[in-house]
Formats: sequence, C-alpha cells, structure tokens
Amino acid sequence: MNTGNIIAPGLRLTLGYADKLVQTIPADIFSHMPRADLNSAGFCIGHLALYASAVAGMLGHKELGDAPAGYEELFKHGSPCVDRPGLYPSKDALIAEFTKGWTKVADILPGVDESVFAQANPMAQMAEKLPTVGAMVAFMCLSHNQMHLGQISAWRRVMNLGSAM
Repeated sequence: MNTGNIIAPGLRLTLGYADKLVQTIPADIFSHMPRADLNSAGFCIGHLALYASAVAGMLGHKELGDAPAGYEELFKHGSPCVDRPGLYPSKDALIAEFTKGWTKVADILPGVDESVFAQANPMAQMAEKLPTVGAMVAFMCLSHNQMHLGQISAWRRVMNLGSAM
C-alpha cells in the first residue's frame, strides 16, 4: 500500500465531517464573527479551499489551476478574518470550492507514485518540520483541515447552532 492510499481515506472522512459542520449553517451568518478573535465558518472554509490546488500541485497535478480571484488575498496564511458583510464569497461558493478541490486531491492520492512523496518539501517555511512532500501532504490533508474544522465546531457553539453531530 502506498502513502496516497493511507492518506486518502482520512481526507474523505474529513470531507464528510466538513459537510456535516456546514450544511445547517444559515448562509446569512456563514461569515459572521461573533467576537474579534474567532474565525468565522466562511473564513475557515475559504482558507482551506485555497490550499487544495497547492497540495495537488505538489503531487504533480496542476489541473485544479489557481484558486478563484481574490482567494489568495482573503484567505492565505496570516490574512485576518474580518466581519465585513459582502467581503467573502457566498456560503455556496466557498463550500463548492472547498469540496471540489479536496475531493480532487482525495481522488489523486492513491495514484501518486511513492517517489513523489519522498521528494523534499518545496515549501521552504515548513521544510524543517515537514521535510518531505509526503509529510507536507499528510499534514495539509488531515491535520490542517481538521484543525480549522475544529474552529468551525467551536464557532457553531458560540453562534448557538450546537453540535453538528
């Protein structure tokens, strides 16, 4: 079994969890911040959607292309989450971009040659902690996604939406 076959099932589980978290959030509050230090569901989904194409690219697949216009500035690492109605794309657009990208990555993973996972991580700022493409891809597909989905779970409770489970 190769590394892609190990990561893909966890990523598919993550996609199912994301769907449960967002499906009952009303669209008009999807990007609302109930307090200044709590990222909104919309911001988290947009942030995660931004990185699917980068992960696919590390795996040698460029067919996802670039993220939609504006995503880089709004959602890249270090961009602040703000509560400004109309700033972020709609709930449906954010979820569609997130789902399209990460589903494609899950589909790609099992076919990736093991030599690709063994290559040096091209993201210099993360290479010391995650030295290989495999380590970086596993982190982005699983830990990074789940970390931000956990923020949405907490956000739901602050917004009085309760548990998605």
